[in-house]
Amino acid sequence: MTEAAAPPDYPHGVKLGVDVGTVRVGVAVCDRDGILATPLRTLARNAKKNTDVRILAALAAELDAVEIFVGLPRTMKGEEHASARMATEYATLLAGALRGAGSKVPVRLVDERLSTVTAHRNLHQAGMSSRDHRKVVDQVAAAGILQHAIDMQKARGTEVGVRVNAEPVPGPAGDGAAAETAVHAPAEQEPAEHTRSSDHGRLQ
Repeated sequence: MTEAAAPPDYPHGVKLGVDVGTVRVGVAVCDRDGILATPLRTLARNAKKNTDVRILAALAAELDAVEIFVGLPRTMKGEEHASARMATEYATLLAGALRGAGSKVPVRLVDERLSTVTAHRNLHQAGMSSRDHRKVVDQVAAAGILQHAIDMQKARGTEVGVRVNAEPVPGPAGDGAAAETAVHAPAEQEPAEHTRSSDHGRLQ
C-alpha cells in the first residue's frame, strides 16, 4: 500500500488577481480548485480616499478568498520603476485594509510582465474594438496575473510571489488606509519569456 502524496504547500480556495493602474484597478477571480482565472470587475482608483482598496477588501471577504495576488510590473531586466512602486504601495494599502478588518488573507506581489499588452491582444483576437477595450482590459489583465500565479503554484507545488504584511496606521482621514510594509519572501524567478508592458501602459 503506497503512501498518499503530501498536499501542495499553498492555500486552496478562491483567489483574487489585481491589476493596478492610476485610473482603474482590474480584479479577477479563480475557482476554488485554482484551475481557471476569470475577469471579475473594474474599480475606479481613488488615491485620496482609497475607497477602491476598501471595496476590494470587502470583496475578498464576500467571496471568502484565501489569497490575493497583485501584479508587480518589472522591466525585461527585472528592474522596478514607478509602476512597480505604485503596485507595491497598493498592495501595502490592501494588506492594511484587510488586517484592519480583522482578515488574515495574504497579499502577494507576483511578476506581471506584459499582462496589459497580452490582455489587449486577446481582446483584439476576440473581435472587440479598441474603443471598447478600456471597459474590460484591466480585469482581463488581472485574470492573466492570477492565471500565471495559480499555474506556477501548481507547477511548483508551493507558494509563489512576495508576501506583503502591513500594520494599519492612521491615514489622512484617520481611517487606517495607510500602512507600513514588511516583505518576508524573496521574489520568485520567472521564466524569461514573460516580458512586461511599458510603464506608460501600466500608468494609464
